[in-house]
Amino acid sequence: MSDSSSQPVSVSRTIAAPASAIFAVLARPASHPDIDGSGMLLESSDDVIGGTGDIFTMKMHNGEMGSYVIDNHVVEYEPGRRIGWEPVLAAASRPEDQGDIGVRSEIRWSYELTPLGPDSTLVRETYDCSRAPAWLQKAVKGGSRWIGSMTTTLEKLDALACAGAPG
Repeated sequence: MSDSSSQPVSVSRTIAAPASAIFAVLARPASHPDIDGSGMLLESSDDVIGGTGDIFTMKMHNGEMGSYVIDNHVVEYEPGRRIGWEPVLAAASRPEDQGDIGVRSEIRWSYELTPLGPDSTLVRETYDCSRAPAWLQKAVKGGSRWIGSMTTTLEKLDALACAGAPG
């Protein structure tokens, strides 16, 4: 745990789709590569999240860490309203990352859906590294490093959810 004063960072977007349609995309990890704004997510497990305690896996790659695998532990789940997970490194290609396999990084990704009407939803994506070690908070600039990627993710989520929404 860290004694740093990092605060969660969030990005919001109004999407012209029912909260249930948006939640269906978020609860299906196999759709996450289609909405990923970071360009790091290569593949995700083909299951559906059914509640807290579920775990889904993502194969990732970036220039700093190379290839790695993340097990995401679902810690927030309210159908149509909220979903969130905490990643745990499951495999890594770099020798220096091997010691972090199986260790919770104390970060959380979450989505909160607020229906604005039957066919409109305010979606807020949040990255919270406030409990992460100071070195990790510094590496992600308190989470601000992800704001552009989160904005792109919500744009892609908008396109995907609206493509599948009735109307």
